Amino acid sequence: MSTQTRSTAEAILDGIGGAQNIASFTHCATRLRFQLNDASKADKEALDAIPKVLGAVPQGDSNYQVVIGGDVATVYDEINALPEMKGGGASDADIKAAARSKAKGKVPFMDEFFEYLSDSFRPILGVLLGASLIIAFASILDAFGIVDFRAEDKPASWFFVDAMWRSVFYFLPLMVAYNAGKKLRIDPWVPGAIMAALLTPEFLGLSENPAVQCVVNDTLGSEQCSIPIFGMTMQLPGYGGNVFVPLMMAFVAALVYRFFQKIIPSALHMVFVPFFTMLIVIPLTAFIIGPFGVWAGNGIGAGLSWMNDNVPFVFALAIPMIYPFLVPLGLHWPLNALMLVNIQTLGYDFIQGPMGAWNFACFGATAAVLALSIRDKDTVMRQTAGSALVAGLLGGVSEPSLYGIHLRYKRIYPRMLVGCFAGGLTVALLTLGSNGITTDAFVFTSLLTISVFSPMAKYAIAIAVAFVVAFLAVFITDYRSPEERAALKAAAAEEKDAPLADAPAESTAAPAAATAGTVTDISSPAEGEVIPMAEIDDPVFSAGTLGDGVGVIPADDKVYSPVTGTIVSAMKTGHAYGIKTESGVEVLVHIGINTVKMKGEGFAPAVKKGDTVGAGDLLATVDFDAVRAAGFDTTIVVAVTNTKSLAEVTPAGIKKATAGDTIITATR
Repeated sequence: MSTQTRSTAEAILDGIGGAQNIASFTHCATRLRFQLNDASKADKEALDAIPKVLGAVPQGDSNYQVVIGGDVATVYDEINALPEMKGGGASDADIKAAARSKAKGKVPFMDEFFEYLSDSFRPILGVLLGASLIIAFASILDAFGIVDFRAEDKPASWFFVDAMWRSVFYFLPLMVAYNAGKKLRIDPWVPGAIMAALLTPEFLGLSENPAVQCVVNDTLGSEQCSIPIFGMTMQLPGYGGNVFVPLMMAFVAALVYRFFQKIIPSALHMVFVPFFTMLIVIPLTAFIIGPFGVWAGNGIGAGLSWMNDNVPFVFALAIPMIYPFLVPLGLHWPLNALMLVNIQTLGYDFIQGPMGAWNFACFGATAAVLALSIRDKDTVMRQTAGSALVAGLLGGVSEPSLYGIHLRYKRIYPRMLVGCFAGGLTVALLTLGSNGITTDAFVFTSLLTISVFSPMAKYAIAIAVAFVVAFLAVFITDYRSPEERAALKAAAAEEKDAPLADAPAESTAAPAAATAGTVTDISSPAEGEVIPMAEIDDPVFSAGTLGDGVGVIPADDKVYSPVTGTIVSAMKTGHAYGIKTESGVEVLVHIGINTVKMKGEGFAPAVKKGDTVGAGDLLATVDFDAVRAAGFDTTIVVAVTNTKSLAEVTPAGIKKATAGDTIITATR
């Protein structure tokens, strides 16, 4: 082995915390993948300083990725060959058992819980933003008196506009159930179908059945109905817009689903595992999980009503402090009913005023993220934060900020809560001895609805305080951890001429025949939707660590070569291929995200290392249904891994492509 490679292996092992800190260790097409016993022992700065390391990326509590690129397999072998990795140490099972034991008594559950929440909402961020902007448009028209969107006799055209945004928020439980199932690594359509059962006309029509019995909730002023089903009483709450119920249901469904996977022969899984899971979990959700979720929200509403009557100062502080935890779980929806009841019975509502302090603290935190992303030239976050801020300030909708940003970065919440507290304290101090800040209308708390609150000046001061304090708290201390900031800097300062994935380092030199100005067209490896590299759900690819390129979301199971050249690397698992053209352009075709974990299942390679391929030749046949069922992203990444040795690498900018369409142009 070379001295350089040997020293690289030793340096990586030291940087990762030593052999005893490794619970498990593998590699994919470009990266070393570690599961560590104690992630705090990993020294990111030391790892980033190693010449062959293109980036070190912490992932979660225990996973760590070290990006190597071309020589990853060699470095992996050299690390395994080190004396520290042989004998003398605990077995892999022993190390994992010790790690599980060490985790007891700590709170890794909280990190997993927030990751579960975030991943259940992140895939639907786009439609949430789209629906929120429609709400913003409607709020502008309502604020200027052009259309009264609360009127029961408004024109049919505007009911249609309501349907355009309510479609997302009403069916949010179904979308969340699907994503939660995917996160829990079961067939996501099973929890999706379970939640959909409670939104069908048949289930909703039970409330009109002659056997139904209804009582009035004195606190909320709404009817609560129940009906006997198979001799048992089933509650009939409305589930539209509720996300707490699908999150709980999906967790239970995953337990049931995996139980039947273990006891039913694999040949019968497709039919009987979903069948038995639906047969058990649909009634369980309708009788227990669903009513419990709604009951929890109603209980919170009753408690808030008592607080406002008896301890208004505490109430003004409590509302903006608890809303950040109610909204992500959907437990704030019953409070909307309480607001409407207040307006109908008292002539005013007392919740929306202090709630505005929470909303504007949320928007202040989002504004800080936007400002930092502009400063750091983070295009993806700038687009996400910008859209969420517009939806918030104009539409009063906090979900895009929460699901798209705040739940993804754990540093934001405690800083945002400082803004919530400051705004709530301002409301409490400015309204001492009065009935607080009230409104006679049910509105989204945005810039456009400030005028409906009384006293308006005090409300405006309170939300301004909340916004500014949250903005400064996030902007001054940043929303990213030191590791995440370092990863961004490492990607920006990536060393030149990064080697092609799994190709020898010396292969990056271009053939002598290649001349400046040579243009290479890189075609789509499959039919499907084309997305920018920055939108790929993987920090190494999205940051451009392995070069510029695009992602293709495939529509069929064939993956073709995007260029004519030589296969310089082909993973045994069939999920990644490195191709080098005669002009010296090096292209990585990486099928799916984290699909190395499938260990080749569902992948049928058609080429091997050393083969010569033409553009359009078959690389692999992939069972993408199996990839999705396993919970992995199917996006095919096409990256030019020697981007920095080329004059220009330019994505074509198309949104849809068939196999063979040019998606990238590389110029020497």
